[in-house]
Amino acid sequence: MSRPLEAVIRLDNLRHNYHVGRALAGGRALAVVKANAYGHGAVQCAKALPDADGFAVACIEEALQLREAGIAQPILLLEGVFEASELELVERHGLWLVVHHEGQLAMIEAAKPKTPYTVWLKMDSGMHRVGFAPADYAAAHARLCASGKVASITMMSHFARADEPGAQATADQIAAFQAATEGLAGEVSLANSAGLIGWPAARVGWGRPGILLYGASPMPVDGPAVELKPVMQLKSKVFAVRELAAGEPIGYGASFHTSRATRVGVVACGYADGYPRLASTGSPVAIDGVRTRIIGRVSMDMLTIDLTDLPDADAGVGSEVELWGDTVSVNEVAAHAGTIAYELLCNVKRAAFRYR
Repeated sequence: MSRPLEAVIRLDNLRHNYHVGRALAGGRALAVVKANAYGHGAVQCAKALPDADGFAVACIEEALQLREAGIAQPILLLEGVFEASELELVERHGLWLVVHHEGQLAMIEAAKPKTPYTVWLKMDSGMHRVGFAPADYAAAHARLCASGKVASITMMSHFARADEPGAQATADQIAAFQAATEGLAGEVSLANSAGLIGWPAARVGWGRPGILLYGASPMPVDGPAVELKPVMQLKSKVFAVRELAAGEPIGYGASFHTSRATRVGVVACGYADGYPRLASTGSPVAIDGVRTRIIGRVSMDMLTIDLTDLPDADAGVGSEVELWGDTVSVNEVAAHAGTIAYELLCNVKRAAFRYR
C-alpha cells in the first residue's frame, strides 16, 4: 500500500471558477496558470479549460510546456523575455509577451520578426515592481507603434493592494493608469483576482484571474465575496493512534501538553509534503468530514491530531483526514501559518495527484 497522501484536483470546480472570473471581467479572461497552475498541474488545468480565452504564465519555459502538450490558445508571458534570443521562440509558438522595461523594448526594436508580436505594455501605476512609469508610458507606446514589429498593444498594470477593500491605493492606481493611457490605442487589462472581486472600476478589458481559479479568494473574510469552489482537496489518513493521559507532551519541543486524557491520531503528512510547519496546534483539519485540530508541532513527514471529541468512536487508523479542501478552507490553514493560500497550494509535494 502506498503512502495515503493525495491531492485531488476537481476540474469541474476549476471550470466553474474560470467562468465566474470571466463573467466578472465582462467577457474575456486569461487563466493564470503560472507556477504549475499554482501547484495544481498546468497542463492538466489548461486542458480542462478548452473554452478559455487564453492563458498567462510567468516565463517561456512554462509557455513551451503548454504548447508541447497541445494547448493552442493564446499564452501571455507575464515576465516577458529575458534575452533577445527568446523572441524567436515567441514568434515560432505564437506567444504574447509583456514588455515592462527599456531593455525589452529595445529587443523588439532590434528584432526582425516575420510575424509581428502581440505585446502587452505594462505600466507601474503604483506597485513599484516592474513596468514603465506613467510619465514614460506614452513614449514607450509610441516606440512600439513606430517599430513596425508589433501587431497590437494591450495596456496593462498590476495592483499592489487590491486585496484590501478599504485601501485608497487601488483607486489611485486605477486613476493613474487611466490618466496615462488617455488617447492611446489598444485594449486594456487591470484586474487580477482581487481586482475582479473587489474593484468594479478595474473590470475593464481583459481579466487575469489567478488564485480565484483555484477556489481561494484573496479577499478578507469580511470583504466582497463570490461563489468559488475549492479545486484542490489535500487529504491523507490516520495511520496510528495513541492514548495519552493528562499532562503528556506531544511532538518536537514538547510545545503541547495534554490537559486531559487524549486520543491522538498520527497522520501521514508533514512539512516535507508542503503542509506548513507553523500551522501547528489549533490548525483545523477534518476527519471523515468532522472538524478537529492539530496538536503539537508539524513534523517533516507526520502531524498529530486530536481524536478525543469526535462523535464516531471508531475514528482512528484508516480514517480519512482532509488537510484542506471542502470542510477546511486552505485560507484557514494559511492564516494559522501566518501566510497566504498561494504559498500553500504552490508547495504541495510528494502527494499523489488525482484529477477528476
